[in-house]
Amino acid sequence: MGKSLVARLVDERISRQGKRIDDAFLCICTLMHMNVFDALADPTRRRIVSALRHGELPVNDIVERAGIHQSGVSRHLRILHGSGFVAVRPEGQRRIYALRPEPFREIDAWLGEYREVWDARLDRSGAALKERREAPDGTKKAELK
Repeated sequence: MGKSLVARLVDERISRQGKRIDDAFLCICTLMHMNVFDALADPTRRRIVSALRHGELPVNDIVERAGIHQSGVSRHLRILHGSGFVAVRPEGQRRIYALRPEPFREIDAWLGEYREVWDARLDRSGAALKERREAPDGTKKAELK
């Protein structure tokens, strides 16, 4: 799935400071790191991700679409931002949020490994069903439902 959030933070911190990371920072990053599935497990966060699917939105628009109070949306946006799913940019007094594609690519790559397994199983199941539909004498049995 590529580098974890912690590894990316460590790389970023090293490149910014040009020196080694101290153990305390690494510990804090590890504690702050959230599994991508944990971040998307909450239905409100999934609604926020869905709202951002079509492009950038300010918090007030996200509040309308998520159907919860602004403070709740802000909390969930903080979690999504911390886990790498959401980017934020200032625009005057407002904050504009957008989805970041990288975590979704990581999830897709991870799921791709399992798709291969399931595709092979489904192909075998399809072949077995086809065999069952054909009688030994070459005639077809009634279609299975």
